[in-house]
Amino acid sequence: MEIFTIGFTKSSAAEFFGRLRIAGIRKLMDVRLNNRSQLAGFAKRDDLAFFLREICQADYEHQPLLAPNQEMLDEYKKNGGEWADYEQRFFRLMEQRHIETVLTPDDFKPATVLLCSEATADHCHRRLVIEYLQQHWPDIHPMHL
Repeated sequence: MEIFTIGFTKSSAAEFFGRLRIAGIRKLMDVRLNNRSQLAGFAKRDDLAFFLREICQADYEHQPLLAPNQEMLDEYKKNGGEWADYEQRFFRLMEQRHIETVLTPDDFKPATVLLCSEATADHCHRRLVIEYLQQHWPDIHPMHL
């Protein structure tokens, strides 16, 4: 099973929605804790749901279960925390939340993309979500758009 990921920063709306269309995405799972920020531009929750429906014929779902908590975000982003510490804390949080039992592989059908703000998946929790799920579900293949 392929699970796609995408970030919206450093992308125009045309580039962003174009990548989703080319990949055949039918559901976007928003894994941001805060999905209403004015800084998000075209990726604000309500606007994003509209654009997905109109441009990609895709559904929108906010999934805060797959988001870090505010304390973790602040420590890493605002206080200059280390990425390795953030990774460990986020993996522990996913374990505590038992995301592999709350969600199932069927939640990622049809073609689903995890959305966060980071331009690349290298230092983004959306990559960590997939790595965690790979430890619990067979045959997951990440596709970073």
